[in-house]
Amino acid sequence: METNMIYLMGIIAASIIGLAVLMYVVPLGLWFQALISGVRVSLIQLIFMRWRKVPPRVIVNALITSTKAGLRLNRDDLEAHYLAGGHVQIVVNALVSADKANLGLDFKMATAIDLAGRNVLEAVQMSVNPKVINTPPVKAVAKDGIELIAKARVTVRANIKQLVGGAGEETVLARVGEGIVSSIGSNDSHKSVLENPDYISRVVLEKGLDAGTAFEILSIDIADIDIGKNIGAELQIDQANADKNIAQAKAEERRAMAVALEQEMKAKAQEARAKVIEAEVQVPLAMAEAFRAGNLGIMDYQRYKNIEADTAMRSSIGDPNQNKNSKK
Repeated sequence: METNMIYLMGIIAASIIGLAVLMYVVPLGLWFQALISGVRVSLIQLIFMRWRKVPPRVIVNALITSTKAGLRLNRDDLEAHYLAGGHVQIVVNALVSADKANLGLDFKMATAIDLAGRNVLEAVQMSVNPKVINTPPVKAVAKDGIELIAKARVTVRANIKQLVGGAGEETVLARVGEGIVSSIGSNDSHKSVLENPDYISRVVLEKGLDAGTAFEILSIDIADIDIGKNIGAELQIDQANADKNIAQAKAEERRAMAVALEQEMKAKAQEARAKVIEAEVQVPLAMAEAFRAGNLGIMDYQRYKNIEADTAMRSSIGDPNQNKNSKK
Protein backbone atom coordinates (compact mmCIF):
# COMPACT_ATOMS: atom_id res chain seq x y z
CA MET A 1 0.00 0.00 0.00
CA GLU A 2 2.75 2.43 0.96
CA THR A 3 4.69 1.47 -2.18
CA ASN A 4 1.67 2.30 -4.34
CA MET A 5 1.27 5.69 -2.63
CA ILE A 6 4.92 6.55 -3.20
CA TYR A 7 4.63 5.46 -6.84
CA LEU A 8 1.48 7.58 -7.30
CA MET A 9 3.08 10.65 -5.73
CA GLY A 10 6.11 10.20 -7.99
CA ILE A 11 3.84 10.09 -11.04
CA ILE A 12 2.02 13.24 -9.90
CA ALA A 13 5.32 15.08 -9.30
CA ALA A 14 6.68 13.99 -12.67
CA SER A 15 3.47 15.10 -14.32
CA ILE A 16 3.63 18.52 -12.67
CA ILE A 17 7.28 18.95 -13.71
CA GLY A 18 6.51 17.78 -17.22
CA LEU A 19 3.55 20.15 -17.45
CA ALA A 20 5.71 23.05 -16.25
CA VAL A 21 8.38 22.21 -18.81
CA LEU A 22 5.72 21.93 -21.49
CA MET A 23 4.19 25.26 -20.53
CA TYR A 24 7.68 26.84 -20.66
CA VAL A 25 8.50 25.34 -24.05
CA VAL A 26 4.97 25.87 -25.41
CA PRO A 27 3.80 29.22 -23.94
CA LEU A 28 0.07 28.71 -24.35
CA GLY A 29 -0.78 31.65 -22.12
CA LEU A 30 1.38 34.00 -24.13
CA TRP A 31 -0.06 32.69 -27.39
CA PHE A 32 -3.60 33.24 -26.11
CA GLN A 33 -2.72 36.76 -24.92
CA ALA A 34 -1.37 37.58 -28.39
CA LEU A 35 -4.44 36.06 -30.04
CA ILE A 36 -6.95 38.16 -28.13
CA SER A 37 -4.79 41.28 -28.67
CA GLY A 38 -4.97 40.90 -32.45
CA VAL A 39 -1.38 39.72 -32.94
CA ARG A 40 -0.99 36.77 -35.25
CA VAL A 41 1.77 34.48 -33.96
CA SER A 42 1.66 30.68 -33.91
CA LEU A 43 2.74 28.30 -31.19
CA ILE A 44 5.43 26.92 -33.49
CA GLN A 45 6.91 30.40 -33.90
CA LEU A 46 6.95 30.87 -30.14
CA ILE A 47 8.70 27.54 -29.68
CA PHE A 48 11.27 28.47 -32.37
CA MET A 49 11.91 31.72 -30.50
CA ARG A 50 12.89 29.68 -27.46
CA TRP A 51 15.33 27.70 -29.57
CA ARG A 52 16.80 30.88 -31.09
CA LYS A 53 17.45 32.23 -27.57
CA VAL A 54 14.89 35.02 -28.04
CA PRO A 55 12.46 35.61 -25.14
CA PRO A 56 8.96 35.20 -26.67
CA ARG A 57 7.38 37.50 -24.08
CA VAL A 58 9.62 40.43 -25.14
CA ILE A 59 8.68 40.06 -28.80
CA VAL A 60 4.98 39.41 -28.15
CA ASN A 61 4.66 42.38 -25.76
CA ALA A 62 6.36 44.62 -28.32
CA LEU A 63 4.00 43.40 -31.04
CA ILE A 64 0.97 43.95 -28.82
CA THR A 65 2.10 47.50 -27.92
CA SER A 66 2.74 48.47 -31.55
CA THR A 67 -0.50 46.89 -32.79
CA LYS A 68 -2.62 48.66 -30.21
CA ALA A 69 -0.90 51.94 -31.18
CA GLY A 70 -1.72 51.41 -34.84
CA LEU A 71 1.80 50.44 -35.95
CA ARG A 72 2.57 47.35 -38.00
CA LEU A 73 5.94 45.89 -37.11
CA ASN A 74 7.51 42.72 -38.42
CA ARG A 75 8.24 39.95 -35.93
CA ASP A 76 11.44 38.91 -37.70
CA ASP A 77 12.74 42.50 -37.55
CA LEU A 78 12.10 42.63 -33.82
CA GLU A 79 13.91 39.31 -33.30
CA ALA A 80 16.85 40.48 -35.41
CA HIS A 81 17.12 43.69 -33.41
CA TYR A 82 17.08 41.74 -30.13
CA LEU A 83 19.77 39.34 -31.36
CA ALA A 84 21.87 42.37 -32.41
CA GLY A 85 21.87 43.57 -28.80
CA GLY A 86 19.13 46.17 -29.09
CA HIS A 87 16.39 47.17 -26.66
CA VAL A 88 13.21 46.07 -28.34
CA GLN A 89 10.68 47.53 -25.92
CA ILE A 90 12.45 50.92 -25.79
CA VAL A 91 12.46 51.09 -29.60
CA VAL A 92 8.76 50.22 -29.80
CA ASN A 93 7.86 52.81 -27.14
CA ALA A 94 9.90 55.40 -29.02
CA LEU A 95 8.14 54.59 -32.28
CA VAL A 96 4.75 54.92 -30.62
CA SER A 97 5.69 58.29 -29.06
CA ALA A 98 7.16 59.56 -32.35
CA ASP A 99 4.04 58.50 -34.26
CA LYS A 100 1.78 60.38 -31.85
CA ALA A 101 3.99 63.48 -32.14
CA ASN A 102 4.25 63.23 -35.96
CA LEU A 103 8.05 63.14 -35.87
CA GLY A 104 8.40 60.78 -38.83
CA LEU A 105 10.62 58.23 -37.09
CA ASP A 106 10.72 54.85 -38.85
CA PHE A 107 11.77 51.46 -37.51
CA LYS A 108 15.11 51.39 -39.34
CA MET A 109 16.24 54.75 -37.98
CA ALA A 110 15.01 53.92 -34.46
CA THR A 111 16.97 50.65 -34.36
CA ALA A 112 20.06 52.39 -35.75
CA ILE A 113 19.88 55.02 -32.99
CA ASP A 114 19.39 52.31 -30.37
CA LEU A 115 22.33 50.23 -31.61
CA ALA A 116 24.49 53.37 -31.69
CA GLY A 117 24.22 53.50 -27.90
CA ARG A 118 21.75 56.37 -27.58
CA ASN A 119 18.42 56.16 -25.78
CA VAL A 120 15.99 56.64 -28.65
CA LEU A 121 13.01 57.06 -26.30
CA GLU A 122 14.72 59.94 -24.46
CA ALA A 123 15.61 61.48 -27.82
CA VAL A 124 11.98 61.40 -28.91
CA GLN A 125 10.89 62.88 -25.60
CA MET A 126 13.51 65.62 -25.95
CA SER A 127 12.24 66.40 -29.44
CA VAL A 128 8.76 66.95 -28.01
CA ASN A 129 9.89 68.57 -24.75
CA PRO A 130 13.13 70.60 -25.27
CA LYS A 131 15.89 70.33 -22.69
CA VAL A 132 17.68 73.20 -20.93
CA ILE A 133 21.46 72.87 -20.51
CA ASN A 134 23.32 75.16 -18.10
CA THR A 135 26.80 76.10 -19.22
CA PRO A 136 29.66 76.30 -16.71
CA PRO A 137 31.03 79.80 -15.96
CA VAL A 138 32.72 81.15 -19.09
CA LYS A 139 35.53 83.70 -18.61
CA ALA A 140 36.21 86.24 -21.34
CA VAL A 141 38.04 89.57 -21.57
CA ALA A 142 36.74 92.66 -23.37
CA LYS A 143 39.06 94.97 -25.28
CA ASP A 144 39.36 97.34 -22.32
CA GLY A 145 41.02 94.56 -20.31
CA ILE A 146 38.13 93.80 -17.91
CA GLU A 147 37.30 90.13 -17.37
CA LEU A 148 33.64 89.05 -17.47
CA ILE A 149 32.29 85.74 -16.17
CA ALA A 150 29.10 84.67 -17.99
CA LYS A 151 26.65 81.82 -17.43
CA ALA A 152 24.14 80.80 -20.10
CA ARG A 153 21.11 78.55 -20.42
CA VAL A 154 20.95 76.71 -23.74
CA THR A 155 17.58 75.32 -24.80
CA VAL A 156 18.00 72.38 -27.19
CA ARG A 157 15.89 69.66 -28.67
CA ALA A 158 17.03 66.40 -30.17
CA ASN A 159 17.63 66.26 -33.90
CA ILE A 160 16.44 62.77 -34.78
CA LYS A 161 18.21 62.71 -38.13
CA GLN A 162 21.58 63.61 -36.53
CA LEU A 163 21.47 61.25 -33.55
CA VAL A 164 23.59 58.68 -35.39
CA GLY A 165 27.05 60.21 -35.77
CA GLY A 166 26.11 63.59 -34.30
CA ALA A 167 28.09 65.24 -31.51
CA GLY A 168 26.71 65.29 -27.96
CA GLU A 169 26.03 67.86 -25.25
CA GLU A 170 29.73 68.39 -24.49
CA THR A 171 30.34 69.68 -28.01
CA VAL A 172 27.34 72.03 -27.82
CA LEU A 173 28.56 73.45 -24.50
CA ALA A 174 32.09 73.88 -25.85
CA ARG A 175 30.85 75.72 -28.94
CA VAL A 176 28.56 77.97 -26.91
CA GLY A 177 31.45 78.81 -24.57
CA GLU A 178 33.65 79.62 -27.56
CA GLY A 179 30.93 81.86 -28.99
CA ILE A 180 30.53 83.73 -25.68
CA VAL A 181 34.30 84.33 -25.45
CA SER A 182 34.39 85.57 -29.05
CA SER A 183 31.41 87.91 -28.67
CA ILE A 184 32.69 89.44 -25.40
CA GLY A 185 36.22 89.78 -26.77
CA SER A 186 34.97 91.73 -29.80
CA ASN A 187 33.43 94.47 -27.60
CA ASP A 188 35.45 97.62 -26.96
CA SER A 189 34.14 98.00 -23.40
CA HIS A 190 32.80 95.60 -20.80
CA LYS A 191 30.11 98.16 -19.99
CA SER A 192 28.45 97.64 -23.35
CA VAL A 193 28.27 93.90 -22.66
CA LEU A 194 26.69 94.49 -19.26
CA GLU A 195 24.18 96.89 -20.80
CA ASN A 196 23.19 94.55 -23.65
CA PRO A 197 23.69 90.90 -22.66
CA ASP A 198 21.24 89.85 -25.40
CA TYR A 199 23.94 90.88 -27.88
CA ILE A 200 25.88 87.78 -26.86
CA SER A 201 22.87 85.56 -27.51
CA ARG A 202 22.31 87.00 -30.98
CA VAL A 203 25.94 86.68 -31.99
CA VAL A 204 26.23 83.12 -30.73
CA LEU A 205 22.99 81.99 -32.40
CA GLU A 206 24.11 83.44 -35.73
CA LYS A 207 27.19 81.21 -35.72
CA GLY A 208 25.15 78.03 -36.27
CA LEU A 209 26.79 76.16 -33.41
CA ASP A 210 24.44 73.16 -33.67
CA ALA A 211 25.81 72.07 -37.07
CA GLY A 212 26.94 68.45 -36.97
CA THR A 213 25.50 67.83 -33.51
CA ALA A 214 22.61 65.66 -32.36
CA PHE A 215 20.73 68.74 -31.13
CA GLU A 216 19.05 71.82 -32.46
CA ILE A 217 19.68 74.98 -30.45
CA LEU A 218 16.42 76.84 -29.92
CA SER A 219 17.67 79.69 -27.74
CA ILE A 220 20.66 80.89 -25.73
CA ASP A 221 19.85 83.02 -22.70
CA ILE A 222 22.51 84.76 -20.63
CA ALA A 223 21.59 83.94 -17.04
CA ASP A 224 24.28 85.93 -15.24
CA ILE A 225 27.32 88.13 -15.92
CA ASP A 226 29.85 88.99 -13.21
CA ILE A 227 32.89 91.27 -13.37
CA GLY A 228 36.17 89.50 -12.77
CA LYS A 229 39.73 90.74 -12.69
CA ASN A 230 41.24 93.72 -14.47
CA ILE A 231 43.37 91.64 -16.76
CA GLY A 232 44.70 94.67 -18.66
CA ALA A 233 46.03 96.30 -15.49
CA GLU A 234 47.57 93.03 -14.32
CA LEU A 235 49.31 92.62 -17.66
CA GLN A 236 50.65 96.17 -17.47
CA ILE A 237 51.92 95.55 -13.94
CA ASP A 238 53.57 92.34 -15.03
CA GLN A 239 55.14 94.14 -17.99
CA ALA A 240 56.39 96.93 -15.73
CA ASN A 241 57.88 94.39 -13.32
CA ALA A 242 59.53 92.60 -16.22
CA ASP A 243 60.99 95.89 -17.54
CA LYS A 244 62.22 96.75 -14.03
CA ASN A 245 63.90 93.38 -13.69
CA ILE A 246 65.54 93.80 -17.08
CA ALA A 247 66.79 97.28 -16.14
CA GLN A 248 68.13 95.98 -12.82
CA ALA A 249 69.88 93.15 -14.59
CA LYS A 250 71.49 95.55 -17.07
CA ALA A 251 72.54 97.90 -14.25
CA GLU A 252 74.06 95.00 -12.35
CA GLU A 253 75.87 93.97 -15.50
CA ARG A 254 77.30 97.51 -15.95
CA ARG A 255 78.32 97.63 -12.25
CA ALA A 256 80.08 94.30 -12.57
CA MET A 257 81.89 95.51 -15.67
CA ALA A 258 82.95 98.72 -13.85
CA VAL A 259 84.23 96.71 -10.88
CA ALA A 260 86.12 94.42 -13.23
CA LEU A 261 87.61 97.42 -15.05
CA GLU A 262 88.62 99.01 -11.72
CA GLN A 263 90.30 95.81 -10.64
CA GLU A 264 92.07 95.62 -13.95
CA MET A 265 93.31 99.24 -13.62
CA LYS A 266 94.50 98.55 -10.08
CA ALA A 267 96.39 95.53 -11.28
CA LYS A 268 98.02 97.58 -14.03
CA ALA A 269 98.94 100.34 -11.52
CA GLN A 270 100.48 97.78 -9.19
CA GLU A 271 102.40 96.36 -12.10
CA ALA A 272 103.64 99.85 -13.03
CA ARG A 273 104.71 100.55 -9.43
CA ALA A 274 106.54 97.27 -9.36
CA LYS A 275 108.40 98.25 -12.49
CA VAL A 276 109.27 101.67 -10.96
CA ILE A 277 110.56 100.03 -7.81
CA GLU A 278 112.55 97.62 -9.92
CA ALA A 279 114.01 100.55 -11.85
CA GLU A 280 114.81 102.46 -8.63
CA VAL A 281 116.64 99.42 -7.34
CA GLN A 282 118.85 99.51 -10.44
CA VAL A 283 119.92 103.16 -9.80
CA PRO A 284 122.27 102.48 -6.84
CA LEU A 285 123.72 99.54 -8.69
CA ALA A 286 124.33 101.69 -11.74
CA MET A 287 125.90 104.40 -9.60
CA ALA A 288 128.20 101.91 -7.89
CA GLU A 289 129.25 100.58 -11.26
CA ALA A 290 129.88 104.16 -12.46
CA PHE A 291 132.04 104.84 -9.36
CA ARG A 292 134.10 101.73 -10.03
CA ALA A 293 134.51 102.59 -13.66
CA GLY A 294 135.54 106.19 -12.85
CA ASN A 295 132.58 107.69 -14.73
CA LEU A 296 131.06 109.29 -11.63
CA GLY A 297 132.78 111.46 -9.02
CA ILE A 298 131.99 112.63 -5.52
CA MET A 299 130.80 116.01 -6.70
CA ASP A 300 128.51 114.44 -9.25
CA TYR A 301 126.98 112.24 -6.57
CA GLN A 302 126.47 115.29 -4.31
CA ARG A 303 124.66 117.17 -7.06
CA TYR A 304 122.43 114.09 -7.60
CA LYS A 305 121.48 114.03 -3.91
CA ASN A 306 120.68 117.76 -3.97
CA ILE A 307 118.41 117.28 -7.01
CA GLU A 308 116.71 114.34 -5.26
CA ALA A 309 116.08 116.39 -2.08
CA ASP A 310 114.78 119.29 -4.14
CA THR A 311 112.38 116.97 -5.99
CA ALA A 312 111.09 115.52 -2.67
CA MET A 313 110.52 119.02 -1.32
CA ARG A 314 108.61 120.07 -4.39
CA SER A 315 106.50 116.91 -4.19
CA SER A 316 105.63 117.55 -0.55
CA ILE A 317 104.62 121.12 -1.34
CA GLY A 318 102.38 119.99 -4.20
CA ASP A 319 100.65 117.23 -2.18
CA PRO A 320 97.57 118.72 -0.39
CA ASN A 321 97.11 115.72 1.89
CA GLN A 322 100.63 116.01 3.18
CA ASN A 323 100.16 119.75 3.82
CA LYS A 324 97.04 119.09 5.90
CA ASN A 325 98.87 116.51 7.98
CA SER A 326 101.76 118.90 8.58
CA LYS A 327 99.35 121.63 9.77
CA LYS A 328 97.80 119.23 12.23
